[in-house]
Formats: sequence, structure tokens, C-alpha cells
Amino acid sequence: MTDPQLRTAYYRCRRLNAQHGRTYFLATRLLTTAQRPPIHALYGFARWVDDLVDDLSAPARRAELHQMLDQVEQELKTGLEGLRTEHPVLAAVSHTAARHAIEPALFSDFMTSMRMDLTVHEYPTREALNTYVHGSAAVIGLQVLPVLGTVCPQSEAAPYATALGRAFQLTNFLRDVGEDLDRGRVYLPADELAAFGVDRERLVWCRQRGIADRKVQRALADQVARTRATYRFAEHGIALLKPCSRPCIATAFTLYQDILDRIVEADYNVFGGRAVVPNSRRAGVALAAMSAVLANRTANTGWWFTSWR
Repeated sequence: MTDPQLRTAYYRCRRLNAQHGRTYFLATRLLTTAQRPPIHALYGFARWVDDLVDDLSAPARRAELHQMLDQVEQELKTGLEGLRTEHPVLAAVSHTAARHAIEPALFSDFMTSMRMDLTVHEYPTREALNTYVHGSAAVIGLQVLPVLGTVCPQSEAAPYATALGRAFQLTNFLRDVGEDLDRGRVYLPADELAAFGVDRERLVWCRQRGIADRKVQRALADQVARTRATYRFAEHGIALLKPCSRPCIATAFTLYQDILDRIVEADYNVFGGRAVVPNSRRAGVALAAMSAVLANRTANTGWWFTSWR
């Protein structure tokens, strides 16, 4: 990559990843040097747009934010068509999309979900939530798949990639229940919560007091169990990736499930603070994976490990 502006654009995305996605960024260190920039570009774009719609002043700026998203989408379209775009994040992600033949429709679906955040504040059913999650997370699994590479046709790995994207997103929803309530949003299916006697008002009551009552604990336990089931399905896809990509995804897979463990250990109290995986645990998982990567590269005898957990 010799274009100085393009190098600067990718570096901007790398900073976004390092600043906002600690687990993802840690995992990317296990990728090859050629794979990291496009992954940073895809994450940086998603993070940048998501931050726009997460602005706490959004109700007063909704029309302005719609216009900003229109501008982003138009400039992204320009970049995806191979024309020059000045914004560094859009320049990097457009270059990545062209280089790895990522379908433009995946970016359109993402933008559709981001627009939903400006007008949709709760989801009555799992089906309704899945519509949002498809664009906000599942398509990102499909975006990164060409960069990671597969040992089979990509179509065979695609269902697992989308499932892992959903699992990561559902984990974020559970971790961030309190913060999302502060933005006026609930990303948990209302009918599934209602089965345990929980509604938005009860969640707000718990948020105001920094506690999770018994009904909310049971409802969140059910959501954690559903999310773990999604991880179990997604796990089968890791073996379908190219060997050089497996340690990265396996590390993110493990550490994101650890967030669920922290939620359970806190008795499902997601209102008093974020569930955080300790740095010692994060470092231990990453170092174990890195040791295997380095040993394999030094030996240059192929990827000898099949058990990555």
C-alpha cells in the first residue's frame, strides 16, 4: 500500500478499533499482517456509523442525523463504485470492499439497521429483533468472511459467520441493557421478557436503583441461554476458516462468551456497571493463541493444532 492518503485512512480505522473494540482489536493481532488492515476498515466503518446514531442528543437532532446518514450512504456508494471519496473511513472501507469483492448490499443492509436506531426503540418479538440484528451484526460476519478466507465454498461457512455476528451482538445487548435504556432503547424481545413478568418499566426501575430483581434475573438468564445456543451453532464455522484466521476468531469467540459468564456471576445485575472480562483473562487467552501462532510460523510445518479452545 503506497498511497499515503490510503495508508492514513486505514490507520484511522485501526485507531477506532483499538479505542472502541478492545476484544476485537486484541483478536486481530493474531491475524496475518495482510489481513489486519481490511478488518480494521470494516470494524472502523461500523463503529463510526454506530457512534453517530448513538448520540444521546439524537431526539433533538433526528432530522440532522438522517441527513448525515444520507450523506454517508451516498459517499459510500461513490466509494464502492470505485470513485474517490475524501472521508478516511469511507476511503478505507471502499478499498477493502473492492479488494475483497464484498457485496455492496451488505453495506446497504447495515445502513438500514443504523437508521432503525433513530426511530425504533423496542422490539416486540425475536423476529422483529432479528431484522435489526441482520443488518447490524450478521452482515458484518459476511463482510469479514472474504478477508478471513475459508477452506470450503464461502456459502457453506456463511450461516456460521452470520450466527457468530448475531452472538456477539446479542452479548453486547445483554451487557449494555442499562446504557441502552439511558438512550431510550431496549434490544431484548418484549414478548420473551413478558413471559417472566418483565417490561420496559420494570427494567427502568432496576436501572434507577442499580439492581436486578428476581423477575429480571430470570428473564436475563433466559436471554443468556438463548445467546449461548447461538454460540454453539456458530462454533462449527471456525474449522471452516483458513487456518491462519482461526486463532483470531477463536479468541474473540472465547472472550465474548466470557462476558456472559461475568453477567451470570453478577447475578444478572447489568444495571450497576458493565460486565468486563479481566485483563489477566484476556491476556491469557490471547497469549495462548499467540504462542501457537508463533510456534507454527517458526516451525513452518503447517497448522498443527486442531483444538483451539
